[in-house]
Amino acid sequence: MIDEVFDRLVDQAWPALERVGAGGWTLRASDGVTKRANSVLPLGEPEDLRAGVERAEKFYADRGLPCVFSVGGGATPGLDASLRARGYRVVDPTLIMTAPLVPGNEGPGERVELAEAPSQAWLDAWWSVDGRFGDDGLATAARILTGVPAVYASLGREAVGRGVIQGEWFGIYSMAVPPHARRKGHGLKMLRALLSHARAQGTQRAYLVVVESNTAARALYERQGFTVAGRYHYRVR
Repeated sequence: MIDEVFDRLVDQAWPALERVGAGGWTLRASDGVTKRANSVLPLGEPEDLRAGVERAEKFYADRGLPCVFSVGGGATPGLDASLRARGYRVVDPTLIMTAPLVPGNEGPGERVELAEAPSQAWLDAWWSVDGRFGDDGLATAARILTGVPAVYASLGREAVGRGVIQGEWFGIYSMAVPPHARRKGHGLKMLRALLSHARAQGTQRAYLVVVESNTAARALYERQGFTVAGRYHYRVR
């Protein structure tokens, strides 16, 4: 199932610090830093759906975290309706977009630097855009980012991005342009540099995730040949 493929790719590229298997589901926790790394990945079918949800609720309550489910196309049938009935609300509907790696949607990325680890400047630039978890969360976020091999692209402190090679797929993450550097084409340079790197490594297709309401980012990706291939959202208690 292609939807489950994306569920697993995203999970692998953004690895939670704590992972506990529960009847086919994966309970993920990382000190509350990012919903992706602090949510249930509900693949498979537990013998008792209600008991599975209650086990997840206890897991997060024991850690002082809200119970969150990432509900994509590969989620357990009936789960979304069950969570709605329990009072869980929908948060951050998100698109999965893909593109073939063909000449024309990549380029050398003028002045873009690539590294195997994020520098402090890279982390600061990304955190200035995505840092919704306080200053203490940056160290945890860095552990998540570096949990798998990745390439870190940067244009000084004006734009950053992260790419993860996953077999035939290249996942693009952490695209961020601080407010002072926007509307200068830096996001496009970053994207093209990452796609160029992916092609050089022999990967065939790229994917990324973007919040559905982020119309500016979606327009950028669409101009580079990305189209919607799947969706997911979070259910938060």
